[in-house]
Amino acid sequence: MDTASWLGSLPTVNAQDPDRIAALQPFGYDERQQAEWQQKVKDGTFAQANNLVTSELTAPPAEAIEVLPEPGSTEWLELEALGTAAIKNGEFAVCILNGGMATRFGGVVKGVVPVREGRSFLGLALDNADQQAKAAGGRIPVYLMNSFATDASTKEHFAANDNFGRTSNEVEHFTQFVALRMTNDGDLFRLGNGELSAYGPGHGDFAAAFRESGCLKRFIDGGGKYVFVRNVDNLGALASPVVLGHHILRARQMTVEIAPKHPGDAGGAPYTYEGRVQLVEGLRYHEGFDTDIVDVFNCNTITFTASALEQPIELNRYFVQKTVEGRKAVQIEHLIGELSAHLSSNYLKILRQGPQSRFLPIKIPTDLVTFQADIDALYGS
Repeated sequence: MDTASWLGSLPTVNAQDPDRIAALQPFGYDERQQAEWQQKVKDGTFAQANNLVTSELTAPPAEAIEVLPEPGSTEWLELEALGTAAIKNGEFAVCILNGGMATRFGGVVKGVVPVREGRSFLGLALDNADQQAKAAGGRIPVYLMNSFATDASTKEHFAANDNFGRTSNEVEHFTQFVALRMTNDGDLFRLGNGELSAYGPGHGDFAAAFRESGCLKRFIDGGGKYVFVRNVDNLGALASPVVLGHHILRARQMTVEIAPKHPGDAGGAPYTYEGRVQLVEGLRYHEGFDTDIVDVFNCNTITFTASALEQPIELNRYFVQKTVEGRKAVQIEHLIGELSAHLSSNYLKILRQGPQSRFLPIKIPTDLVTFQADIDALYGS
């Protein structure tokens, strides 16, 4: 059965479905794509076994991993000057990945949660961008990639805080896409009340959503050259003229920040795979794979050369199982880090402890208490 015919055979079980789907249309819901994904789950094209790498993963050569120089050193100051000049010239922007459902945070919109002195995750990110812009004598536009689950609350938060002192053209909101969860048989997953269950298909949406929203074009047309992308909950991922300078000096299309691995850490990392160093995430590892062949992991903090995002890049889609209302649900996702399989990439090992730390993720509410001293060290005592 072809996709169009199969789409026409999708059942409408109750009257809630048309309303739910209509509500998702503004967020890029693609009914034909949904039908295709359901068919691929049904026939086994999308399956956990098909997530796995198809050739060997090996440690990258030592020279592929770079390290930030010592603060205050000659090299540090040269990188800082290079990045500061780019900020002054209006070439740098910050994009915050703000679409997550924050299930471990009680299902709230994490970006609007107060962190320090009444300032939210998003408020602190805006403050940091403003501080760096002021220090450089320039401006740093900020973009937020929201989702269907976070967009309204985020915009309300900005309105309540007078847009954090920015004009409307200095902060832009755009949304990632949306899809519907499925069962392991490829049927639409339904919640206990019979409603369809929507989700965001992963931060791999970033490049396409940024481009299709028009934000990328407006940024480039205004002289923009570099986009710093970070998770909303990584309080260590601050805009940095030094990191920007490193990216500019190495002249790669993306600079990936990686952190030293501690015992028990999980997550993707750079490996040599299919002839190039690239990020490979844990859902692609074979059972028993020794992740200790690499002593760093991916922070999901990336600086891109903006022009590299103009051309569409088709990323792989992966089968992911989630527990929803105590039952297994299937999501099809893609990953921003996989752009490293297509773009020239620079891997930068950063600190994860001390005042120069660039990795401080807040995953559960008690982390705000546990890491209060670290937060104060980063944002001022």
